[in-house]
Amino acid sequence: MFKKSIFIAFLALLGSIAYCQTPRVDSLAGVDDDLKIDTSVDYDELMDELASFIDSILAPRSYFLASVALGQGYYNFSNKTNNTLSTSKRMTLSPTLAYYDRNGLGITMTGNLVSDSQRLNLYQVTVSPTYDYLEDRNFALGVGYVRYFTKDSLRFYVSPLQNEINAYFLWRKPWLKPGIAANFGWGSRTEYKKRLEFIERLQIRRLLVTTTEESIADFSLTGSLRHDFYWLNVFSRKGKEHIRLSPQFAFSAGTQKFGFNQTTGSYGITRNNPLYNAGNISLDETMRFQPLAATLYLRSEYSFGKFFLQPQIILDYYFPAREKNLTALVSVNMGFAF
Repeated sequence: MFKKSIFIAFLALLGSIAYCQTPRVDSLAGVDDDLKIDTSVDYDELMDELASFIDSILAPRSYFLASVALGQGYYNFSNKTNNTLSTSKRMTLSPTLAYYDRNGLGITMTGNLVSDSQRLNLYQVTVSPTYDYLEDRNFALGVGYVRYFTKDSLRFYVSPLQNEINAYFLWRKPWLKPGIAANFGWGSRTEYKKRLEFIERLQIRRLLVTTTEESIADFSLTGSLRHDFYWLNVFSRKGKEHIRLSPQFAFSAGTQKFGFNQTTGSYGITRNNPLYNAGNISLDETMRFQPLAATLYLRSEYSFGKFFLQPQIILDYYFPAREKNLTALVSVNMGFAF
């Protein structure tokens, strides 16, 4: 209880900077002036308001979500003239519709579009049922399944993994919240054959023989550390507004025979996807566990009523790349939760 009170008081002081005065120092006399306190602010009420806000966002609730994310991604395009791949940064658009029930069950549908030949190409749709356990204030955990429906005859590489199971655990009691996530993806021989031309070009060592017994799967583990800073009613006094800043560091390791399809988000952790975040990816023909990426996220959120705006900066260091290991991406997500 004491630690919680100190934590709430610290956040409240951060959020009330605009309302209070700091002590002035008389540099000539070397004597501090009296500490000036804005008596018009009820600090007990402010801390109670922040405590109630934190409790409300941690408590399970039911809501619909409609949002669209605009950002950049790296894609590997086929070059028919010289039988090689060229990496290109393209604008991406991802509209999302979702429903999350207070009992933990949820369903999400997302469309992924990329600017291809001066038009937006809807190349993939995902459907994801999820379950999140959020009843305990000390931790959160969840599991989800993702089904990828990918367009045929694409000019750029998309992983043949059509199915993914992911699970996460987040310890949200400490000031610096540790989390871990596991992901397992698998696909079919049909999808593998569709992508074989790309796979061979992306492999560290090219496949000379293709066997029907080959495993179409990948596995990854991601550990993370993050903290959330909150400021209430920065531009409004009506109690419907907040700003959140969430720096997060993540380290991913796993197999890289095919790579996962995209970056997916959950309550507890965002799995880094080196396949689209890296400018120079490599695939490995052997199922070996290896470091994949170290990623720094700087997420921010402005929320007013049902509307939210979420700018994000990602710095990603992709270990398997032979050059250009470090990449930077920017994205903005906006929508309504109602």
